[in-house]
Amino acid sequence: MPDRDDQEERTLWHAMSGDEVLERLDASQNGLGAEDARERLERYGPNRLQQDEGTPWWRRLLGQFNNVLMLILIVAAVASLFLGKFLDASAILGVVIIIALIGFIQEGKAEKALDSIRDMLSPKAKALRDGHQSEIEAEELVPGDIVRVEGGDRVPADIRLLESNRLEAEEAALTGESTPVDKSDEAVDEEADLAERSSMLFAGTIVAKGTATGVVVQTGSQTEIGRISEMLRGVEQLQTPLVQQLDRAGRILAFCIVGAAFLTGAFGVLIHDQPWADMFMAGVGLAVAAIPEGLPAIVTISLALGVQSMAHKNAIVRRLPAVETLGSISTIFSDKTGTLTRNEMTAQAIWLPEGEFRLSGIGFAPEGKFHLAPRNGAPGEHDEQERHGKEERHGEEEDYGEEIASEDYSALTHFLQVGALCNDAELCHEDEAWSIAGDPTEGALVVAAAKAGFDTHDLNGEHPREDGIPFDSERKYMATLNDLEGKRLLLKGAPDRLLDMCEKERGTEGDVELDHDTWEARIHELSSRGLRVLALAEKDAGDVSGELKDDDVEHGLTLLGLVGLLDPPREAAIEAVANCQKAGIRPVMVTGDHAVTATAIADQLGFARTERALSGHEIEAMSDEELEREITEVDVYARAAPEHKLRLVQAMQARGGICAMTGDGVNDGPALKRADVGVAMGVQGTEAAKEAAVMVLTDDNFATIVAAVGEGRKVYDNIRKTTTFILPTNGAESLAILLAILAGITLPITGLQVLWVNMITAVTLGIALVFEHAEDNVMQRKPRDPHAPLLDLFMLWRVIFVSILLVVCVFAVFSWILYGQGGSAEQARSGAVNMLVAGEIAYLINSRYLLNNTLSLSGLFGSRPVLLAIALVVVVQLGWTYLPFMQTVFGIEGLTLSHWGAIVGASVAVYLIVEAEKWVLRRRQAHTESDADRVATAPTAH
Repeated sequence: MPDRDDQEERTLWHAMSGDEVLERLDASQNGLGAEDARERLERYGPNRLQQDEGTPWWRRLLGQFNNVLMLILIVAAVASLFLGKFLDASAILGVVIIIALIGFIQEGKAEKALDSIRDMLSPKAKALRDGHQSEIEAEELVPGDIVRVEGGDRVPADIRLLESNRLEAEEAALTGESTPVDKSDEAVDEEADLAERSSMLFAGTIVAKGTATGVVVQTGSQTEIGRISEMLRGVEQLQTPLVQQLDRAGRILAFCIVGAAFLTGAFGVLIHDQPWADMFMAGVGLAVAAIPEGLPAIVTISLALGVQSMAHKNAIVRRLPAVETLGSISTIFSDKTGTLTRNEMTAQAIWLPEGEFRLSGIGFAPEGKFHLAPRNGAPGEHDEQERHGKEERHGEEEDYGEEIASEDYSALTHFLQVGALCNDAELCHEDEAWSIAGDPTEGALVVAAAKAGFDTHDLNGEHPREDGIPFDSERKYMATLNDLEGKRLLLKGAPDRLLDMCEKERGTEGDVELDHDTWEARIHELSSRGLRVLALAEKDAGDVSGELKDDDVEHGLTLLGLVGLLDPPREAAIEAVANCQKAGIRPVMVTGDHAVTATAIADQLGFARTERALSGHEIEAMSDEELEREITEVDVYARAAPEHKLRLVQAMQARGGICAMTGDGVNDGPALKRADVGVAMGVQGTEAAKEAAVMVLTDDNFATIVAAVGEGRKVYDNIRKTTTFILPTNGAESLAILLAILAGITLPITGLQVLWVNMITAVTLGIALVFEHAEDNVMQRKPRDPHAPLLDLFMLWRVIFVSILLVVCVFAVFSWILYGQGGSAEQARSGAVNMLVAGEIAYLINSRYLLNNTLSLSGLFGSRPVLLAIALVVVVQLGWTYLPFMQTVFGIEGLTLSHWGAIVGASVAVYLIVEAEKWVLRRRQAHTESDADRVATAPTAH
């Protein structure tokens, strides 16, 4: 019996015969004995996935203080406490606690991805123990157990089939295959992809129909779903660009603050002979002034409002920073089935002796017309013409050919009848929606017949089925015995299989010898267009008696024709792909489907590069460096497994790209978690996919991602505006304290007053900018560079310029009241603080547009949130100035009307000077663009 330690190189159970598997596992068809099972359970462990305990709440709370700026504030508070400045210490600690609670609440939702995967494992299993079948806890299963499954069961472990009867499994959550997969006990090729291992049942998948007995070969973390769970545990979740920029800016700011505070305090003590305790508190005030305490709160509020806006657009964001990351996405890796396509198999082409017939209409709705396609030369030439003309035709209505009445073509009506009769699917109409009960592939034939006016209930009543042979993966066909113009055998199945069974074909003049080469060419042509091909055949069954057997149907057939089926693209996805490309975002398809089908769908969707697709095997054969070279040249990846999707995301990130990954299955989990933005489907997606992702689409609509990207870009723009607004306040406060210490004069503003401005007025005003609407060109820009600093040279200039402007006004009002008016230091400080707040109000209007003019009715009065914020701050500031309690706490006095007149006049001057600066910058920008245009249009010297 093999140890798990000996299985580092995974055993190819799917390629071994049943007897070899049993021998390898030291097991038998009679099952395990109780003692043997107990020993194996100790050796292999229980059949469950490993579980992380998660981060306790107290550790998450402490983690909020692991920030340089927070540590500076904490040190300042503790030092103030030791110096007896209890009010200052309490205020600083209050700010620290508020910031920490905001971060704590933001991270409060624990990750549940692994829990969701564990929920996919079956709780019970039917196993043979001591020769008797019994129901046991699935956790007790061990390799070597003989297990029985039937339709509706969830597979409890990875199982190698020993016997099967009409077995199909739903593996979409694991492999991405949209339709049930046929299973059998026959060994398959060693190199078979996961989706092609028909001899295996995998843990977490569903038995669609049939029964089977098999032997457990892998349990717990060694199952395919367990491997995905382990991958998910090991995947690093990257920080968003904004978080990285804020962290980097915080470290730089902290270094500057500590250095400036120390040097300034030392200057006051050594040069001006000031008491060290006073200079220490001045240094604390400088540190408090320089730290933008309100900025984290405003950024969080901005992101939260973005989340709320996206929720109204069917996108639920689970992690706040992901809102901003959406604005810098450069690549979207998307699953095909159900995301880019409708997951509604549709008959698109029927090839009969008269030629090719095309069907309009998509999905399960029986709406559409029949057309006789134009003849474009010999079979096999059509696909070349399709490729040659695809760019010219893309976005236009497809040329179906001449519209015809199906009843005018007897071969066509007979073909449709055979497809509907040799069929177990049913077309349903409930709640004004069409659906298929049964296999979607069979459903496509039922819908095609309905488009010609045939009702399957009526057909089955008129031509009753006497017997049938169900489809399975070994015989590759389904047969029924019906009364259709006499007793006839009707078949549908894989075209290669039916061609071998046919001797004749139905011609326009009757049955003729089968032309294999012609039909092979037609199969190739339909396949090259990405269509799944089925063949239909029949034969007279007058000599068939008793139960229908394979020998009755596997010879002497007449081929009726071929039908090409396709899971069509969503119309909204076609538009979304085009919008992505306009926004500089590259959509990439990653699917478990075949390359031909994937490239055909990608072509219809409008993907840029559909000439070739890379397969999962090709990805495996590439080194990381080779994949990184190819990643920007290929838009379609086919037959991809979970580890392939993860490698693709990592390769794109290695090239500096910001990636989104859409998906709906467990198999997408690791890539969803590693991607900068993981996007799960809310309707068809598994809970594991939703929990691994940071965004869930409630309508499963690819187009929703485009709307979310636009919202993300708007949020980032507003964060830039808010940052540009907040930082000059800190700059002015810091300069005021710094210059006062250097000059040896009275401080115009204290540390406690700084906290009031930073946390109350600046935050209230800054929040108003969060509500600004998106600019008109937000989705015509290229994705922003994630490595570009939040504060570029333009923003840095604006911050410095306005900081100087505000500090000049603050000192002017402070000095005028203190020296010119003979006021007290408390009254002068009251004037300085109110000057700072009034200057903020004026600059808030400037900040609505970073560069454009606000001297207009819309610029001054066009934002209700801005006007409400100004009104609120005015009321609050009047209370701060005149309420006795506030005067006592903050050490201030009331102001006179003349003081207010000077403050209002200075604030108007601030507004006009900033508008003048913006006018100069616009003029310079216009000259620069004009010079660039002249260079671009200048004649080239020869």
